[in-house]
Amino acid sequence: MNGRSAMRLARLQEALAGGGTMRLAEAARLCGVSEMTIRRDVAASDGAITFFGGRLVMADNPRFAPVYDLDEQQVSHYPAKCRLCERAAAFIEKGDTLFIDCGTTLMPLVDSLANHRELTVVTYALNVANAVSTLPGVRLVLLGGLYHGSSQSFGGDGVVEAIRRLGINRAFLSAAGLHEQKGVSCFHFHEVAPKQAAIATAGQRLLVADESKLGMIRPARFAGVDDFDVVITDGEAGRRLRQGRQAAGRGPEVLLA
Repeated sequence: MNGRSAMRLARLQEALAGGGTMRLAEAARLCGVSEMTIRRDVAASDGAITFFGGRLVMADNPRFAPVYDLDEQQVSHYPAKCRLCERAAAFIEKGDTLFIDCGTTLMPLVDSLANHRELTVVTYALNVANAVSTLPGVRLVLLGGLYHGSSQSFGGDGVVEAIRRLGINRAFLSAAGLHEQKGVSCFHFHEVAPKQAAIATAGQRLLVADESKLGMIRPARFAGVDDFDVVITDGEAGRRLRQGRQAAGRGPEVLLA
């Protein structure tokens, strides 16, 4: 990105800072360039500005976040999720206590636990708990509280306090967005506290996210990329993330599935 492009993006961010929207033609007039130039600027940017319904908006504006549908997410990128979870399962050791996050990304990981014994799974997600409850040799700790049907998960102070009292060997976290500068985020604000408690408590923190989540910003930020020990991802975006982290000599370790 050249200096002029960066200046145009800064001007647009200033105009959108109040939470509004802007038509493409308005953005072009404001910056004194063509609509195609604005499109190129946004495409080459760090993701802070995006298009929503043909208008420019700030990507972290919760008013314009897409609705999360658990049934739809169950089948979205399913083969990729299976590959990612196969890589994640290699970290599990006999006798581990595991925190498994809500959503659908980690469900193939739950299925793989049938091959393990003497495990304890801690979760605040009903779909995860239902699957774990059928596994012999795996002890389940379901954290209760106020139920949120949108993500089939529980929230509340009791969930956070319970996590803090537990000894967790490995926390497997999922996310709806992973952005190098803006951090790791999800759709639902009630998930933030349990995720943060698991990150603070676990001996090893693993983030599992397919490439469709990379570069995305969602309303509820819960961590920085550096808060994880391992990121398991895939695709070209995953390779760029790994190369960037290796070149900078910074963690976390990025593994490709």
